[in-house]
Amino acid sequence: MTPLEFDQQHLWHPYTNVERPGPTFVVRESEGVYLTLDDGTRLIDAMSSWWCMVHGHRNPVITKAIHDQLDQLPHVMFGGLTHKPAISLGQRLLSVTPDSLTRIFYCDSGSVSVEVAMKMAVQYQHAKGFPGRSEFATIRSGYHGDTWKAMSVCDPDTGMHHLFQGALSVQHFVSRPPIRINQEWVDDPAQNGLAELRQVLETNAQKIAAFILEPVVQGTGGMYFYHPEYLNQARALCDEFGILLIFDEIATGFGRTGKMFATDFCSIEPDIICLGKALTGGHISFATTMTNDRVAEGIGNSNPGIFMHGPTYMGNPLACAAASASLDLLTGQNWSGTVSRIANQMETELAPARDFDGVADVRVLGGIGVIEMKHRVSADAAHARACEMGVFLRPFGTNIYTMPPFVTSPDQLSEITAGMLRLAQEL
Repeated sequence: MTPLEFDQQHLWHPYTNVERPGPTFVVRESEGVYLTLDDGTRLIDAMSSWWCMVHGHRNPVITKAIHDQLDQLPHVMFGGLTHKPAISLGQRLLSVTPDSLTRIFYCDSGSVSVEVAMKMAVQYQHAKGFPGRSEFATIRSGYHGDTWKAMSVCDPDTGMHHLFQGALSVQHFVSRPPIRINQEWVDDPAQNGLAELRQVLETNAQKIAAFILEPVVQGTGGMYFYHPEYLNQARALCDEFGILLIFDEIATGFGRTGKMFATDFCSIEPDIICLGKALTGGHISFATTMTNDRVAEGIGNSNPGIFMHGPTYMGNPLACAAASASLDLLTGQNWSGTVSRIANQMETELAPARDFDGVADVRVLGGIGVIEMKHRVSADAAHARACEMGVFLRPFGTNIYTMPPFVTSPDQLSEITAGMLRLAQEL
């Protein structure tokens, strides 16, 4: 049995039918933007390996940080102990994140970060004398991860978790913000979605702990870019009804949208923010949930006074070292100019797709490029063309998209956009 045959018979891949797993490539090594397969074929990773590998694969600065840390302190429990990598990373995070978010809770993954945020919100409301506030409001077409509570705030109809509806907590959904980021804002609440949000929050204020959403960019929910003014006014509504505001920036954080965080498009700040994916430059799983003094002190000054969460690998030194190195790389360069250059090139090179039959929309925001089709696109069919094109793309739903590593050169980016145009014509 070959390694690939073993893989297909025994290893379960994400969102895959184990009986019909589809084309799968054995990756031998990776470097920069390239994945090298076991037969020597090189593919450009146009996905940044699910949006996290912003500095490219096997970045020497990050790998050295991990190696150096491995030789000194690979792991130690975070309960009752601390270490310099965790402290150093915390200092770096405070220098780039919104000013009001001063309390840092390290997590294992993005989905766990969302779980932590939701637990924080419920425990805060309980501490403030509102034990009935244990539910959540969110917008449709959202996605927040595959763990249990996170699934409950993913879209119940079009999301990936509709099969679990009967088992999940029932939450409060409003329509996604109707005004796109490139459209003029309309002050009429009936047209901008805020009338519906007010109605839901006001009616259910004694049940809702927090309003959670992906700011500006809905990722897995369709790569939809909406107007940040919605978030500014949602903040005011949350404050009016005593409801916390949670931003899930797992996909959008660390420069992907052209801002350091999508929150930076707004004039307000959330009570809690979830960060992951690019936090370590994609080199090791890690995430964090950050909150403000109001939430942290509210939990701390109540019974039992402790936040009820504590992962085994919380604050892992290897991950902290990788994250610090990644942040040093990002802030030590003109990252905004790099992302702007990527955006401008994608705008130009994807524009011809607007004239293709079957294309519904073409849009770009920062380092995100999307060709939206009028029909669903098969990821398996795209994989089957990857070796020919020299580009690995993984469409989902109706979207052929890329989130290229920030180290992608103009020539490499042209290969990516050419591959996207080809898929838009053939699939």
